[in-house]
Amino acid sequence: MNRKSLSLAVGLMLASLSAWADNVPRSLPYPGGAPSADEIARQVYFVNHFYAVKNFSIERGQSGSITVIASRSAGEEPLTNTVERYLNNEYSDGETKAKDLAIFRSGKLNGTGMLIVDFVDDAKSQAYSIWLPALRKIRRFAQPAFDDAWGGTDFTFEDVTLRKPHHESHELQGKESFNECLMAMEIPAAQASGNLANLHKPACNHKGREVYKLKSTTKFQNWWYDYRISYVDTQSFADYRTEFFKDNKKIKIIDRDWAPLGLSDPRALKWRYWYGKNLVSNHETMASIPDDVVQYDTAKDESLWSEQTLSKINR
Repeated sequence: MNRKSLSLAVGLMLASLSAWADNVPRSLPYPGGAPSADEIARQVYFVNHFYAVKNFSIERGQSGSITVIASRSAGEEPLTNTVERYLNNEYSDGETKAKDLAIFRSGKLNGTGMLIVDFVDDAKSQAYSIWLPALRKIRRFAQPAFDDAWGGTDFTFEDVTLRKPHHESHELQGKESFNECLMAMEIPAAQASGNLANLHKPACNHKGREVYKLKSTTKFQNWWYDYRISYVDTQSFADYRTEFFKDNKKIKIIDRDWAPLGLSDPRALKWRYWYGKNLVSNHETMASIPDDVVQYDTAKDESLWSEQTLSKINR
């Protein structure tokens, strides 16, 4: 199937899914009793979109610290970008669900800005506006293909923002103890300078946590994976690890190191890092987020999430 046909097939699939789309609201309650597989998937979506807070951002810290995204092919030195990201979940107009602003501050994407608008209606495509510094113009388009790489990383747009619970069928495969450290990019001492100097080390503080083992099978035909297994904390619903399978062969892993924000809702969490590895190509990506760049429930003006902000980048 060529890409155009595949996009059409995905579009048709999404149209059919929209008839019973299962929206995850910001008001989603914490489950009582033993949650079903579908409920666990909805809770994981809630956590990953920071619905426990009004807004969430990873900015530039007072010390100059900033989120670093490092990617490398096997045996090569990592390439890095730095990024700021601002997510706003507080909308009451009945149409807008969230706005997500990302601004790349270095590397090949330096000066590129992206504004994503997600709508209450799950059947409606997200809207994307991208500021292209080379053209000094904003380009607008509907949401990208789910399997497009986000910022050239091993994370797809599907992994970062597009995948919703109703895009997969879910099966709970029981509870178990998560007994491994999360993986992280290992940087040789000779390369550990500049933006690579302070990447997070493998996190082991989640070892021993009780997790749900959740199997999620994609409903897209001829997709890049058949199913994925997620290990989800039974208390916070943080998904520590996701393993992707194709033809029963493990092809990709994404690990996420989570930390609490200190609020009463156990689902109020922040990322410390994401690590992704393509097990077919051995390409890997690390997004490392310093603690002092995380802000939430701030009084930022709504005008931040606008195309005006994009057009002012690097001015």
